[in-house]
Amino acid sequence: MEKIANIQPGVAQNAQRKSDIKILLVDDREDNLFSIEAILEKDNYTIVKANSGREALKVLLHQQDFSLILMDVQMPDLNGFETATIIYERDKLKNIPIIFITAFSYDEDYIFKGYKTGGVDYIYKPINPELLRMKVSVFVDLYRKNQQLLIHEKKLLAANKSLQKEIEERKASEEKVKLLNEQLTQNNAHLKTINEELDQFAYIASHDLQEPLRKIMVFSDKILMKENMDGETEKYFKKIINSSKRMQLLINDLLAFSRQSTNPSDFKKADLNVLAKEAIAGLEIEIEKNNARIYINDLPVIWAVPGLMRQLFHNLIGNAIKFRKKMIAPVVHIETEKINGTDGFPPVKTMNGNSYYKISISDNGIGFDPKYADEIFIVFKRLHSYHEFEGSGVGLSICKKIIEKHNGSITAESTPDKGSTFIIKLPEK
Repeated sequence: MEKIANIQPGVAQNAQRKSDIKILLVDDREDNLFSIEAILEKDNYTIVKANSGREALKVLLHQQDFSLILMDVQMPDLNGFETATIIYERDKLKNIPIIFITAFSYDEDYIFKGYKTGGVDYIYKPINPELLRMKVSVFVDLYRKNQQLLIHEKKLLAANKSLQKEIEERKASEEKVKLLNEQLTQNNAHLKTINEELDQFAYIASHDLQEPLRKIMVFSDKILMKENMDGETEKYFKKIINSSKRMQLLINDLLAFSRQSTNPSDFKKADLNVLAKEAIAGLEIEIEKNNARIYINDLPVIWAVPGLMRQLFHNLIGNAIKFRKKMIAPVVHIETEKINGTDGFPPVKTMNGNSYYKISISDNGIGFDPKYADEIFIVFKRLHSYHEFEGSGVGLSICKKIIEKHNGSITAESTPDKGSTFIIKLPEK
């Protein structure tokens, strides 16, 4: 007989002190629910329990404000993976992270299945209380920081909406329009300041995630160093360490993405031939290891931020080598074409009729489905699992951000198994 467990009295008191964090526990065994609740109770979270996948779905029909879901994989009727799939079909629930709890060790394909359904991590039974609390605290911290960002965003949207309404109401008066223009200038300056603060906040938020992650890795290493550890336990902790390393890579790439800020004084006359060769030098080991060949066809000299353009070439050439075909040496061609006027250049308003350069970076790699040509530039978007190709899915997002800071555009063309071409358009002046 199914019954959704109520919040216990002790937890209700905690909810009054820290009502912003709600965690949904899903397990078909009451003793497991009680154990996990007891571990997390000292952190003053609001705990809601469900002892089946269907009960969890019933809870989520009425409550969507959970910070995290901890869910057992092996449950009758609906297992954890099936329940997660149904949960993420609802837009209101897509942003709730799910940590799967399992007592078994599966192969990597099975583990990947959990990540594919939307899960963010695994906890293995028997549960290590400190490890569970540490992992939960990481996602709780991220939830709080995201909530703060959403509050900032709502305030900005409300300010813009209010200002727009005021502008429409005062169009009839020249003096009032002048006043509104002054207010608009001040608001734009304020928005710029807040955007800079948000970039800085994203950097700090990512940086703060490093500390609990380092503790997870350190404590796992210490446990691995103990004697008389059975092989199965050692395998579990190695999986924890590998997962932590992948998360650390994600955080480092997020830090790099948040640091992409520029000032007008950063722009200099830059020879792209030199910057491309410097990027190639930084990839020397990968190039030699894979017998890659890079051909550069006389790149232009433009006004640019040298460090950012060097990183652009490093990311794109590195991707061409990474996504190579098996048993075929990667070949990369970098070519340039100068085009007069603004025909075909998306940000026409920034060009003023000037010429621009079209730079094509082509490879003979595995390619991808053209329907993903826009999505690959989204932060953390991956077309392949980390088992097939390493990386965090941030590299192309950084490339797009770099090009936008140069008033340019970047697009991709590809056919599966026939390579890819990245097309960069940069203004001459």
